[in-house]
Amino acid sequence: MSSSDAGEDFVPGRKLLVHVAENGHSFEFDCDESTPVEMVQRIIERLCGLHPNDQFLLCLDRKLEPQRLLSFYKLPQDDREVFLYNRPRLHPDAPPPPPEAIDVPETPDPSPPSAARDPHPLDDAPDPALKALPSYERQFRFHFHRGQAVFKRTQTKLDACQRLVGEQWVQERALKTARGSMDQGYRVVHQSFSDFVKLYSQQQRYHSDLLSNFRRDIDRLRSCRLHPALQTENRKCLLDFLKDDLRKLTENCPHSHRQFEVKVLQFKSAFGELKRWVDDLGLGMVSDTLKDFEVKIKDHQKYLTEQKSIMQSLSKDVNTVKKLVDDCLSCQTSVSLRPHDAVSALGPMYDVHEKNHLPRMQLCDNAVTKLLGICMVKKNEMNLFVHSFMQKVVHVQSLIRDIRLQFPAFMEAMDHQDDIFEDLKLVRGVAPAYRACLAEVIRRKSSMKLYMGKAGEYAEKLARERELEINRRNEFLRAQSCYVPRDILASLGLFDSPKQCDVNIVPFDTNLLEIDLVDLDRYAPDYSVGALSRNNSVSKGSLSTHGSGSNLTELEGNSMSANEKFDSGAISEVCESVHVAGTGKLEVENAQLRADLASAIAQICSISQVGNDLLDDSKLNSSLKDALLLKDEYSKHLQSMLKMKEAQCSSYEKRIQELEQRLSDHYLQGQRLSVSKDASDSTNSVPKVDDCKSDICGDCDIRMPYTTEISTEPMEEASCTSASLDPKIEQFAEQLGKPREGVDENMIDFPGALNVQVLDSAKNPMDASMAEHPCEDHQSGDKNSGDQSAEGYALSLIKNSVAEGTEEPLGAFPCGSAVGSGSISEPRDLLVSELQNALAEKSSHCDEIESQLKAAIDEVSSLQQELEISRKLLDESQMNCAHLENCLHEAREEAHTKSCTAARRASEYNTLRTSAVKMRSLFERLRSCVTAAGGVADFVDSLRSLAVSLSSAAKEDEDDGTMEFRECIRVLSDKVSILSRRRTEVLDRCSRLDATNGHLVKELEEKKELVQSLYTKLQLEKQVSKEKISYSRLEVHELAVFVLNTAGHYVAINRNHLNYFLSAESVALFAEHLPTRPTYIIGQIVHIEHRIVKPLASIRTEHVEEMDLLTSDTSSGCLVPQQVSASNPYNLPIGCEYFVVTVAMLPDTIHSPPS
Repeated sequence: MSSSDAGEDFVPGRKLLVHVAENGHSFEFDCDESTPVEMVQRIIERLCGLHPNDQFLLCLDRKLEPQRLLSFYKLPQDDREVFLYNRPRLHPDAPPPPPEAIDVPETPDPSPPSAARDPHPLDDAPDPALKALPSYERQFRFHFHRGQAVFKRTQTKLDACQRLVGEQWVQERALKTARGSMDQGYRVVHQSFSDFVKLYSQQQRYHSDLLSNFRRDIDRLRSCRLHPALQTENRKCLLDFLKDDLRKLTENCPHSHRQFEVKVLQFKSAFGELKRWVDDLGLGMVSDTLKDFEVKIKDHQKYLTEQKSIMQSLSKDVNTVKKLVDDCLSCQTSVSLRPHDAVSALGPMYDVHEKNHLPRMQLCDNAVTKLLGICMVKKNEMNLFVHSFMQKVVHVQSLIRDIRLQFPAFMEAMDHQDDIFEDLKLVRGVAPAYRACLAEVIRRKSSMKLYMGKAGEYAEKLARERELEINRRNEFLRAQSCYVPRDILASLGLFDSPKQCDVNIVPFDTNLLEIDLVDLDRYAPDYSVGALSRNNSVSKGSLSTHGSGSNLTELEGNSMSANEKFDSGAISEVCESVHVAGTGKLEVENAQLRADLASAIAQICSISQVGNDLLDDSKLNSSLKDALLLKDEYSKHLQSMLKMKEAQCSSYEKRIQELEQRLSDHYLQGQRLSVSKDASDSTNSVPKVDDCKSDICGDCDIRMPYTTEISTEPMEEASCTSASLDPKIEQFAEQLGKPREGVDENMIDFPGALNVQVLDSAKNPMDASMAEHPCEDHQSGDKNSGDQSAEGYALSLIKNSVAEGTEEPLGAFPCGSAVGSGSISEPRDLLVSELQNALAEKSSHCDEIESQLKAAIDEVSSLQQELEISRKLLDESQMNCAHLENCLHEAREEAHTKSCTAARRASEYNTLRTSAVKMRSLFERLRSCVTAAGGVADFVDSLRSLAVSLSSAAKEDEDDGTMEFRECIRVLSDKVSILSRRRTEVLDRCSRLDATNGHLVKELEEKKELVQSLYTKLQLEKQVSKEKISYSRLEVHELAVFVLNTAGHYVAINRNHLNYFLSAESVALFAEHLPTRPTYIIGQIVHIEHRIVKPLASIRTEHVEEMDLLTSDTSSGCLVPQQVSASNPYNLPIGCEYFVVTVAMLPDTIHSPPS
């Protein structure tokens, strides 16, 4: 496929996405459809370090070849992915991949705040409260930056978790793609293996049958003798057709058969191993595990949301302290919010940061870190799973390749097996082939008969056309001869007549063996074909039989149509019909049936030679069922035909008995006539008797112009007559002594003068060559006596002489006689000579009829054999009918069982439906009670009445469900009544409780006032407890007492440490509104500053310490710090520790100077 063709099929994209199956990493390339695959591989080599020869690229189960363009694979496309597999990792001995290192960038925590690194103008403020504000600002900013670092780390780790899960999804799709490519090859191999197993099973069964039945086949061939005309010195039976060294050639067949069977078993075992590998190769619960991890990641998003809220709180606190610092710097502090108050408010916020916010953020980060560790473990496990899975896929593909390469060898081995068993197939095929050849001989003989029948039909058609033309010409001449002289008509050539058409058939198939269907079963019986051949020919034979039945029906239809077409009137008009012996309508039909039967036998034998190869296992059962169905249908057809033929044969028997009786009576009458003759005529007695016999036979014979071609083929009706007809026919042949041909339902009647009577051809179909036109009645006095034949004349003379001997009147002569009244006066010797000539002619004719009678007897014997075959077929049909009756009985029993089951289910359904209707009505009544308007009391009453009505309407034949429902309604009514009573009691109690509640409310108000007073007292006590002075270790927010010492400094009263001095700012704060300095000061500690007395060397180098003096600025109204230098103001030794404490005034407390 070119790139232009690909461009018409898909819309190319601009990005090519390549996934690495080994670790799930993805690469995206900017390319188009004209980019070769080799260029993509070189780019992958630069990125991954994997050589192009070690790269295996797959896209939708198709391998990407380096020499192809991307457009050949319809790439790049947005919805298509390319997976990269590492070839060295796919080898069986390849080491597993090392654990993957996950690079998660760390965000360091910020350094602690320091005044030296981040100075602030308020750091040197004389007021400790102002000096503490920048410290709080630095701490809050530190908290914010620290929280921000934790938040970034958490977000980075959560993103890493999502990336790892995404890479595992990529690996899972890569495994599915590899599995799909493997499955495609496995499906091809599986289909090929199934086809091979099917072919091998057919061959194995056939060859096993050949081996197991070899001895039997040899014995059958030895027992089957050849036709006498085919036997020679070297060939007496079918076994002689085979070679002498056949047994030596067939000795190798069993060994080769077993050896090939072992090889096939090994091949099946190898394929079974492949199937087990394919079945065991599954992805397992990979998708479910990844889905669970996605859910966990979504659950851990709440930690990130919590950290965001904490960050907002920290940011708000930073802004608050910054605003306080900015206000102090701009001298905008309000009177109500002093720096000391601001410092005291920032302390709790600081504690919340240190004790709540930052630890909570760290806990969230630890949870996400734990999730990342689990994801890393699962990712490494996935890498190992991908490694092992791909190795298994490669192993399975190698097995598929090995099995695929074995198919040609096994198919060649099967062909070799067929070659080895070819000699055994010859043993199995000799008998069917011999039977098929004999059947072909019979078919060709029947085909010749059909050919002759068609020629006879054509001759008859031409004869009818000739008669029509002759009648038309005669009518024309009779009409025109009155006006035109005869010589003119003769000159015109109008007296010529069309010549008769002689149908001559050149002899063919003269060398065919003289054999019939009976001989076929004798010289090539059906059992010689073998059981396998019969089994193989079941369906085909049934089809052929059904075809024969169809042909039979078709021929019968053709016969009836022909009979309807050529009625008796048409036949009577034909005076000189041209007949061909043996081409009658029934004989043609019989020949057609014989040809079809022989063709079917040959076809069955041909099928038996093939064996089971043509019968597929999947279609064998259906073919057998169809064949049995066709066989059953044809058996019904045969039964109907047999019934019809039996009725026809019964009519034949009655007719034959009647004719036998009439013939016997007439023969005895002739004998009496001959004995009563005068002694002078004794010399002619024997000829007269012979002539009488000849007269009887001559009048009974049917006129056939070509008697030398009389057919010996039996009629269809004769082949189907009953057994009772056989002795009658033999008795008839013995009594008559002369043959009668073509005995059919169109039997010949013998009237008083033994004239031939022909039945109506429309009612009794008859062979056209056997039909004879009846002569007119002897009393009709036909004047056209000159047209009678010489044979009729002789017969008239015989009857005349018989009449004279018995003193019968002369009018008894037949109508066809040419003798008139004047012939009586002729000389007697002339009559005797004529009678002698006629007798000689009749004697020769009787000889011919005797030979015909012998042929008819042979034909009767063949008909008996065919009748026996028909009997066997009838017995088989009866057996089939019995089998069908058994099947029908079983089907009736099964139908009766199913009917009982259906009736039972119908009764169950009716019972359930009745129960459902009852339950529906009960539920409707319950619903009406529930939804009725009114209060609770009405509902209780209606439910109680429903329960009572249901209990009263209960019946003994109700089902359990209705009874349970009634019981439930009753229990429900009782419980609702109980609940109603309880509700009344509860309402009474509620009214009493309301009164009690009012009394209690008044008492509660009184108690509330008492509690309020007690609470106020408690607050005062708490205030007092809070204002307790600390005399131990001083802490922020505690009260402290400072006493003025002799040096003029305020020193805190403390048991543990004496060097706690009050700062100058606090002294100024307390002494601001007092005329003199107080002797003691009580205040709340705001800030404690730790100091150490420095050595002298450092004093010289340092600046003079400044002393804070408070001066009032009248212009601004603000406290402006002034610096006063001082060195060691408290006169403490060098290196001594001391503390400068900043305090705030107590609220609502006024200290007066001591008295």
